[in-house]
Amino acid sequence: MGEQRERMLRGDSYQDNDADLVADRKACQRLLDRFNATLAEEDDVRRALLDKLLGSLGERSWIMPRFQCDYGQYIRIGANSFLNYDAILMDCAPITIGDDVSIGPRAQLLTALHPMADHQARRQRWETAAPITIGNNVWMGGGVTVCPGVTIGDNTVIGAGSVVTKNVPAHVFAAGNPCRIIKPLPWIADGETPRI
Repeated sequence: MGEQRERMLRGDSYQDNDADLVADRKACQRLLDRFNATLAEEDDVRRALLDKLLGSLGERSWIMPRFQCDYGQYIRIGANSFLNYDAILMDCAPITIGDDVSIGPRAQLLTALHPMADHQARRQRWETAAPITIGNNVWMGGGVTVCPGVTIGDNTVIGAGSVVTKNVPAHVFAAGNPCRIIKPLPWIADGETPRI
């Protein structure tokens, strides 16, 4: 493993134009080009490509094309989860998505951070990255953006178009820009009948 990759995965400053990282991103893009060009009937081909691309993909989980990511290997998705059209997952740091997660179209999970005050460092392609974790049974509406370092707790719903800049606890509905908690959600144990 090269020095810049080690720095990236530790959350330290690293240069994203490192030859090893560029080569990995190009390899990822080649798999994505194939995935995004599949025909509607080619479910088995899509699954095989995702299995090659991602760190892990649970049973009955699915991603709709068009899908984009940086490396793929740092993305882990649990069972029975779904990412709708045009998802962008910038996996410069690990992205973990739990079981039974539904993510709406054009969602963005962005782990990369660029220097804000140091414009020279930006010109020299220095950046950092922070992991994103999405808990089990989360529903994120269309167009949600999740920023670096954010964790979203189990059974939480994020409203469409939200920009999630801070952690969101379990069992809440949160929305807005910046995303904030709107209300708690009732916890219904498995096997119980929900009150509508």
